[in-house]
Amino acid sequence: MDYLILYYAVQVLAGFIAFVTIWGMIPLDNWWVRGVEFPRLQLIALGTLAWVGLLAFWVKWEVLQWALFVVLGLALAFQLRMVLPYTRIWKKEVRQAKPKPKSHQLKLMVSNVLTPNDNTQALVDLVKEREPDILITLESDMKWQKALEAVEDDYPYSVKVPLDNLYGMHLYSKLELIDPEVKYLMIDDIPSIHTQIRLKTGQVVWLYCLHPMPPSPTEADKSTTRDAELLMVGRHIKEQGQTAILAGDLNDVAWSKTTRRFQRISGLLDPRIGRHFINTFHVKYPFLRWALDHIFHSECFTLVNIERMPSIGSDHFPVMTILQYAPEHSAEQKENAPTAAKEDLKETEHKIQQGKKEGCKVSEEHREEAAECGCKE
Repeated sequence: MDYLILYYAVQVLAGFIAFVTIWGMIPLDNWWVRGVEFPRLQLIALGTLAWVGLLAFWVKWEVLQWALFVVLGLALAFQLRMVLPYTRIWKKEVRQAKPKPKSHQLKLMVSNVLTPNDNTQALVDLVKEREPDILITLESDMKWQKALEAVEDDYPYSVKVPLDNLYGMHLYSKLELIDPEVKYLMIDDIPSIHTQIRLKTGQVVWLYCLHPMPPSPTEADKSTTRDAELLMVGRHIKEQGQTAILAGDLNDVAWSKTTRRFQRISGLLDPRIGRHFINTFHVKYPFLRWALDHIFHSECFTLVNIERMPSIGSDHFPVMTILQYAPEHSAEQKENAPTAAKEDLKETEHKIQQGKKEGCKVSEEHREEAAECGCKE
């Protein structure tokens, strides 16, 4: 009896992995479809277990088992194709930096602090220890703004957007910020920061800090506004021919269809490709962990280092990235940059228009909720 239970359990698991893989290909923005793009590593682990289990019961195979084995193999191949670029077996998209004076380097830290997290001193201590040139905090409210006053003497430039809706955002910089703006691209209470920064070399580059709303049963029913915000910024960078860095908690994984399209649309590079995963969420559940905090940049930067930092009590780990301004490698690295096809341009325009409509709807819902609870808009 136990043998039969295990036999059928393996088949059910194999069928589940195959089903979820196919389910994720459905062209819908609903959270219950797009959500399966996140746990590809977990699906590979479970799928491999099922694959080995099927082999263990080889003597009992019939037509159904053969079909299941083939479909599971194809599902695993697809999942592996999505994640293998973020391992050392893949070609690096961003070359390793060669020794240069530190004046050519840019240290950028991104930290989703988690608004209810009261361990503010942990981030303050980490910032003082690692001394980033630029600090981006997400989900930061007035409590966090007050706590970060402890480092303000080292950061003469800042943009502060304290909010208590889980979408507050702060930017602290040792480097000059030129004409910084806070924009609400899709939803009128979810900000993004757009600014130019003057590097130590004197070069001026653009910096975009984003934290769009995720698709989930508790927040957005669809990924439409998230996708549209990312694609809108990516298209703008490309059309304006900007040298740019985009960073933040994108509430999406690097291997999703939207993030990959963003790279093709913007032409920006991902320093994780050909190196390793930087899985930042969820801190407390190692098996359910994936990369939500990202950095992308133009081809004039090479990579000194990218690493996940110690926990500060949030559900996200902070990430530190050290880039090096090396325009002499631009032509070489531009060959590694993904390029957009006509279908990407068409789908981007369609997605942005959809996002604007959905954003108006969500913004109105937020205003109604604020009015009902007596909160200020």
